[in-house]
Amino acid sequence: MLFARFMTIYGHKFKSAFDDDKEIIIAKREWALSLAGYEEDVLVFAIEQTKRQYSWMPSIAEFLQLMDQCQQSFGLASSEQAYAEACRHAGSPSHHPWSHAAVYHAGRATGWFELKSLPRQATQGRFNQYYKSLCQRVLAGEDLDQVQSVALPAPNNDNLFALIDQWGKQVDLAPELAQSALYFLHLPSQSPLRERLYLRSKAVYLSLNIPYAIDELRTQII
Repeated sequence: MLFARFMTIYGHKFKSAFDDDKEIIIAKREWALSLAGYEEDVLVFAIEQTKRQYSWMPSIAEFLQLMDQCQQSFGLASSEQAYAEACRHAGSPSHHPWSHAAVYHAGRATGWFELKSLPRQATQGRFNQYYKSLCQRVLAGEDLDQVQSVALPAPNNDNLFALIDQWGKQVDLAPELAQSALYFLHLPSQSPLRERLYLRSKAVYLSLNIPYAIDELRTQII
């Protein structure tokens, strides 16, 4: 649908952007991958904006920016703005008047502790995935104020926090140091970041037996 609209809008300019039909097929595939997940309503709005803003067919990057702008017309912030808001207010999420419920739910699903404690590269990808999914639901007409935790489960790490605190007391580490040393246990088992944090903890706390998994942590606690 998108390329048919572009062909109608830009005529010979559209055709001149490609050398042959094979190149058009490759471009269609790349555009389809880039736009996966966006609702049709946003796509239609973006095409209308394209006609007003571009005399030539836009690049994928330019069109994605338009898609984000159109998404904002539904009251949804861009992913970058939403992530920044979630990080700023991760310390007291229940006291902040969120710009949209989608930002709150994406932050909750990512983990407020993670957003406060970890660097951008460790949390932004996860947050963006949750936020994109939530935005799609908003655009489909769902009221996120009614979202149930079953539909978008937020990680429940309370038990793990308690176990780490217990471990810290046993090895004579302050709670904040213990949580920092074993933070990798909160991350997915196949995560490269988890492995790096584990190795770093082993290097920093040479005198301690750093548990590699939660089950191992439980066996160390008397």
